[in-house]
Amino acid sequence: MRVMTTAHLSPPAGPVEPGGFDFQRHAWFAGLGAVGYARVPLLGIAKPTEGELSLLLFRLRMAASARVRHHLPGDIGGFAAAITTGDRSAISQQALQDLRSSNLAHLLAISGLHMGLLSAVVFSGLRLILALHPVTATRWPSRSIAAGAALIAATGYLALSGGNVATERAYVMCAVALCALMIGRRAISLRAVGVAGIIVLALRPEALMGPGFQMSFAATTALVAVFGWMRDFEGEVIPRRLRPVAAVVISSAVAGFATAPISAAHFNTVSHYGLVANLLSVPLMGVLVIPAAVLAVLIAPFGLEGIPLWAMGLGLRWILFVAEGVSNLPGARSFVPGPGGWVLPLLALGFLWLLIWQGSLRWLGCPVMVLSLIVWQATTRPDVLVADTGTLVGIMTAEGRALSREKGAGFIARNWLENDGDGVNQSVAAARWVKNTTGIIHLSGKRAVAAFRDCRRGEIVIASVQMEPDPAWNCRVFDPIQLRETGALALWKMPKGWHITTAKEHAGARLWNSRPARGANR
Repeated sequence: MRVMTTAHLSPPAGPVEPGGFDFQRHAWFAGLGAVGYARVPLLGIAKPTEGELSLLLFRLRMAASARVRHHLPGDIGGFAAAITTGDRSAISQQALQDLRSSNLAHLLAISGLHMGLLSAVVFSGLRLILALHPVTATRWPSRSIAAGAALIAATGYLALSGGNVATERAYVMCAVALCALMIGRRAISLRAVGVAGIIVLALRPEALMGPGFQMSFAATTALVAVFGWMRDFEGEVIPRRLRPVAAVVISSAVAGFATAPISAAHFNTVSHYGLVANLLSVPLMGVLVIPAAVLAVLIAPFGLEGIPLWAMGLGLRWILFVAEGVSNLPGARSFVPGPGGWVLPLLALGFLWLLIWQGSLRWLGCPVMVLSLIVWQATTRPDVLVADTGTLVGIMTAEGRALSREKGAGFIARNWLENDGDGVNQSVAAARWVKNTTGIIHLSGKRAVAAFRDCRRGEIVIASVQMEPDPAWNCRVFDPIQLRETGALALWKMPKGWHITTAKEHAGARLWNSRPARGANR
């Protein structure tokens, strides 16, 4: 739609610190030219002229979400709507926090687990039906037919869920496996994972740097490799009766170990009881939740979806119960500092060498992974961080990073503390700012800038408003005008003074952070 409103817009912000998450890059690939907010209602002045199919799908998603929440109110309904339509608006912040603390937040995103379970349910169910009659069982290519039906179901799930990046990636991986089944090839193999990775990166090359792509393919590659080793191993390692239970335990453990370092690197948290929570929750997704959702979709046109949704709600109620219980355990979550730039590449190199290489040389991947963890442990955080607006300064102390403000710039403060591996909130970090003796002066507001008279040699002054420094001063001054050109700052204390790194220097001149010349598009 074309709308009219009074809004406050600004360009997408850069990284909160040099080397941090670059929202400008994310916005550029997402097609976002500005961000902002409005305090008045939006007025629709023109209906959509294009994208009628996408609008129809969106209305269908919202109608399905409302119908699910009608049968399942509260967080259970919000959870059910999230995994069926991708609509997370009805789940509370407390439930989200519990799922994150227990390492179960991946169950909310429509990703490989959901797409794989849906495809498996449709494939297995249809193949079982075809096996009931001698003609269809012996004369029809039942496996190919079931794989084709599962691909159609996965395509519908992709359309209904909104088609976000994680769902598209999961769909590509499932489509490759199902197409392999239709032509009589092995569906689960490292070659299939490689083909899926090439397709995903061809469609969205920027996904390589995101945690979703890295975690999805790390888990999938590890699972395919481990179960491939087990399949090729001569002899019966696990008794036949225990294999279903062992498969669940092994898959949860392997996926958890493969994704834990990547999750910790991107989100700076480690869930210590995540394996237990997943073992108690993930099997129920495959046994009850997803089959009930598929049945609800099939009988919804007849108005009979209430019973399968009730069964689905039982499973989701248990998962939320597990998430709450695990998140409340002592020491359920700890924080780790963000790694340096070489950590994840080294870790990926060792990981892939271990899984792909053949023979005894594959074990050379283990020392490489250990080296990446040693490099991570040796990572040092900047002594001083400065926001790109000049509104917040953080100085590293013996107790942790001290922040110059108790309120304001909350997003920047939260990211700094998380990257430090510090779990405190902004007010606690601001209480550490008792007396600054590091030579960093922060002037917040026009009055503080107007009252400032002089500074000593070697000091650095950060101002939150525009400032005209006296030429006689022997210090360096950064105000919003200068910080707009440099981006956020990271400072290290050296014997001969401060070493300053800017976000712009670290990122380089890119399409998403370079301003076009004035009048260039006229």
